[in-house]
Amino acid sequence: MTDSARPEGLSAYIAVTASYWAFMLTDGALRMLVLLHFHTLGFTPVQLAYLFVLYELAGMVTNLSAGWVAARFGLTSTLYAGLGLQVVALIALAQLDPEWTIGLSVAFVMVVQGASGVAKDLAKMSSKSAVKILAPTENGGLFRWVAILTGSKNAVKGLGFLLGAALLATVGFVWAVLSMAAALAAILVAVLLAMPPGLPEGRKGAKFSEVISKSSNVNWLSAARVFLFGARDVWFVVGIPIYFYAVLSDGTEDGNRAAFFMIGTFMALWIILYGMVQAGAPRLLHAATRPEGELVHTARGWAWTLAAIPAALTAAVVVSGEPQLWLTVTLVAGLLVFGAVFAVNSALHSYLILAFTKAERVTMDVGFYYMANAGGRLLGTVLSGLTYQTGGLPLMLGTATAMVVLSALASGRLNPEHTQTTPA
Repeated sequence: MTDSARPEGLSAYIAVTASYWAFMLTDGALRMLVLLHFHTLGFTPVQLAYLFVLYELAGMVTNLSAGWVAARFGLTSTLYAGLGLQVVALIALAQLDPEWTIGLSVAFVMVVQGASGVAKDLAKMSSKSAVKILAPTENGGLFRWVAILTGSKNAVKGLGFLLGAALLATVGFVWAVLSMAAALAAILVAVLLAMPPGLPEGRKGAKFSEVISKSSNVNWLSAARVFLFGARDVWFVVGIPIYFYAVLSDGTEDGNRAAFFMIGTFMALWIILYGMVQAGAPRLLHAATRPEGELVHTARGWAWTLAAIPAALTAAVVVSGEPQLWLTVTLVAGLLVFGAVFAVNSALHSYLILAFTKAERVTMDVGFYYMANAGGRLLGTVLSGLTYQTGGLPLMLGTATAMVVLSALASGRLNPEHTQTTPA
């Protein structure tokens, strides 16, 4: 395809997507590094959850403010800031001293993870908002472009989980984070020097008060997003990795190393499957030939389908009692199915937020929506350690079921007639 045949804005879309890939590779690796490293140091599930609390809380605050900053100063400013801050966070994490007390270590890692959370949501808000500006609107172009960005990002993040576990098992914690910092710094320099034109530079009159959305669809979709991602992270962040570690490791150094690889492989496969299904969601749903309003009804149906999976897994855990081989196999298979169905739900949400918003306030509506996303992840993170430590797998998976049901109920309040990508 010649340059003249390319859709307008494609070069900028490719540059933004590549930057986001690089960021999410380090983000996935960092999460697995922190989780497994500190678990081997004796941290409890609740203490492990604390390590990620500020990461998610910072994301909530960042998304609200970043939407306004991007509207005021331009999308490239928030993208560059996100990449740069992640480099700083990685370098800071390498300064962790193993001689510190657990309390000091937790506090330090929470602060660094908070900075990483700010960085992640600066990069995410910039990338997702750019799609609304750059994507073609005809023949389902918006859904395709956002699905490709989001799906590929999640596949790359899955590779990051595997990378993090592999680096921890081979070169150790400090060299792992330093090598990722160096690679991401090189990406940042390349993007600074070669970002193509196409992204808006901002408008001086943007007011911070505009961040709070007045659209009922944006607000209900944001509520659905809170519970959707809470339902995932309630098992994903702490509970399932720690359960698998208990089942797979025999306590020896070699056993720990093998468990790291197997847990990292599962988490990577889950995210990669999630990303692949997410990227293929427009084809799966025949989005190019369906009215946008119909996709709102579709989102409701997929949400109820998702709720059935953790409900079935909860029943399997209750029936099994003690950990058994068949239960572990069932959990792996069930959570992979959950990932595929979850991916369709997530893809529909990511499309609908852009369909519901107007181009002139896209960064603020997307920022508000991803603030809700971070809120759901925060809720899920806290409940992941708490439910697993107090009630084990049954309470953890039962909580996930309840949260998906709440997401489905919120999706039921969406108005299919209020979209912004077709004429009124």
